[in-house]
Amino acid sequence: MQIALCFVFFLSFKVVSAQQIKGHVYNNNQPLSAAYIYNLNTEAHAHTAENGYFVLENNKVGDTLSVSLLGFKKQEIILGQQDFNETLSIDLDSKIFQLDELVLTEQKNILNTLAKVDLQTTPINSSQEVLRKVPGLIIGQHAGGGKAEQIFLRGFDIDHGTDVSINVDGIPVNNISHAHGQGYSDLHFVIPETIDNINFGKGPYYAQAKDFTTAGYIDFKTKSSLESNLVKVSYGDFNTIRTLGLFNLTDRNSKSNAYAGIEYIETDGPFNTSQNFNRLNLIGKYTSLIENKNKVSATVTHFTSRWDASGQIPVRAVESGQINRFGAIDDTEGGNTSRTNINLEHKLFASDDMTVKSNAFYSYYDFELYSNFTFFLDDPINGDQIKQKEERSIFGFNTEIKKKNAFNSSIIETTSGFGLRHDRVDDVELSHTLNRNTTLNYIQLGDINQTNAFGYFKAEFYLGKFKVTPGLRLEYFKFLYNDALTESYETLSETKTALLPKLNVQYNQNNNLQWFLKSGIGFHSNDTRVVVSQAGKDVLPKAYGVDFGNVWKPTKDLVINTTAWYLFLEQEFVYVGDAGIVEPSGKTERLGLDLGVRYQLNDYLYFNTDATLTKARSVEDNDGEDYIPLAPSFTLVGGLALNDYKGFSGALRYRFLDDRAANEDYSVTAKGYFVTDFNLNYKVSSNLTLGIAIENVFDTEWNETQFLTESRLQNETESVEEIHFTPGTPFNAKASLTYKF
Repeated sequence: MQIALCFVFFLSFKVVSAQQIKGHVYNNNQPLSAAYIYNLNTEAHAHTAENGYFVLENNKVGDTLSVSLLGFKKQEIILGQQDFNETLSIDLDSKIFQLDELVLTEQKNILNTLAKVDLQTTPINSSQEVLRKVPGLIIGQHAGGGKAEQIFLRGFDIDHGTDVSINVDGIPVNNISHAHGQGYSDLHFVIPETIDNINFGKGPYYAQAKDFTTAGYIDFKTKSSLESNLVKVSYGDFNTIRTLGLFNLTDRNSKSNAYAGIEYIETDGPFNTSQNFNRLNLIGKYTSLIENKNKVSATVTHFTSRWDASGQIPVRAVESGQINRFGAIDDTEGGNTSRTNINLEHKLFASDDMTVKSNAFYSYYDFELYSNFTFFLDDPINGDQIKQKEERSIFGFNTEIKKKNAFNSSIIETTSGFGLRHDRVDDVELSHTLNRNTTLNYIQLGDINQTNAFGYFKAEFYLGKFKVTPGLRLEYFKFLYNDALTESYETLSETKTALLPKLNVQYNQNNNLQWFLKSGIGFHSNDTRVVVSQAGKDVLPKAYGVDFGNVWKPTKDLVINTTAWYLFLEQEFVYVGDAGIVEPSGKTERLGLDLGVRYQLNDYLYFNTDATLTKARSVEDNDGEDYIPLAPSFTLVGGLALNDYKGFSGALRYRFLDDRAANEDYSVTAKGYFVTDFNLNYKVSSNLTLGIAIENVFDTEWNETQFLTESRLQNETESVEEIHFTPGTPFNAKASLTYKF
């Protein structure tokens, strides 16, 4: 018994006696995170933290350290005795990314690394491209540019965010119980040039991922500093103007940085009735590293936007010649919205083995949208225009603690976190209106008060070539609703909790082949108005998923990732904000195959593509009547990028969405499309760059978004159910001038 106790004590508290090396990795005075430190002699390895700091065990005099990070020149350092008595300072020079430098075992999350490579090789040129950087994700716009994009991912028509969690610097973008629909995610407050990194995961397998993580999650990180000041002006077809200014407010150094940015966009759009669209974005961010122990950041952003829209038009109106593809049945649609975010971040590097990261945020958001989907179906005289409106305040915080423990030759990294989100939404309105000016009657009107508290824990066990990661997430929700249309005051309330386990296994077969198996339970919450009206039934329907796949590097210039996956949803329980009704669609399942390819043709040409093949079906319906309307069956995105060849950089990008069922028995088809975009930039000097961007190079006639809708035109006596669509943008070009100083 005493021997056993001593053995347990030995395993739990033994301190590795090998000598440590400590250091920082920089680039031009800026700390580099995720740099890989590898001892060629002992095979010990470590990654740098966000402040560029690392601790490497098991070293001795004469060993050679390799320091590498994609996009930077590798350094090798032969350790001398003095290196064990002081903190190393290593400065890496940036360079053009080369795929042959990628070693799978060096990356903590290889799929995210590949996405970062895509971001570096084909930079974001517009706010629409921000989400497109997630492999396999497709977006569509159907309300004049001011409305949040419609998202397609892994066999989901996600609408505006119902099944994908989106966050920026820890601030949730998804708006719960939104006037236009659950999880509505308007990402237009982000200036694309300020994006530093995109972290994503597909499926419900991640303990840290928040509400709406069924198809996956996406976390964006904005830059802590700017490489230089930047002014950019572009002008193109449809009177499209974009101006951008990004300015350093302090000298760029390793300790503190501050910058501000302003973006303004306006366009008339390709429609017969001008969109009169404009958007203004502002950002200010300050970051400071205090004695390498504390990193603090403060960010303020504000955006405001207004637009007119031609809406979704019926096929019959175009085929009869009543309107053309860019015409409108009701051109009084449109809206305005704004959002202000205040975010305070703190990261404490408490010890060599522990970090504590926290952020507290406040968002003020307002939204007003006018739509008409059915024209004169319900009101033959005034028409069916509706208004959706809300005013929202969001308060919240997130805290995460990471700790590394060494037990003999094994390493265990634990991550625990907790947080809170509280939404107060005043006058959530759905009303019947006329010409935007007159409210004919209220359909819904009330106040929402919703609280979500959560906690999670995961442990990463490094066992030789295996990494095993069990995790657990706890959710608590409180839903409150006050209906303003009832005669007496009443607060409707419901409470719900959920416990969500996860288990992921990774196996590094060698430096060029990595296998993974992911499993877990996720969920998406439902609209408060639905929850209280259903007396708490199906509040948090669960999603059960599993992924199995690999990442393979068969040659030095080629990387292939393949994943077979399955996802079962207890209930696709959807609140349809356009109509103010609930549409439960029952249990569903999706199974699919993801394929990604990255290929470095030469020093300057980089090719990437991602394909997703999906079978999405309702579990409770008969064969042939079990299609999930508008669920994508096959998507393909990718392109060829040119990087800094004799001053030229650019990309040819394509996206393909296959034909898909528009209703349950596939008697109506939503047509697919293949669209190609192109951009090319030429660096005239170190400061000046000229560019051209072309959307829809081949002038394809395509429908960006489509819905099967019953409607009636003013001259019709009977309603018709058919495809209503928003036409995709035709060929258009814009030129840009960028000056850095």
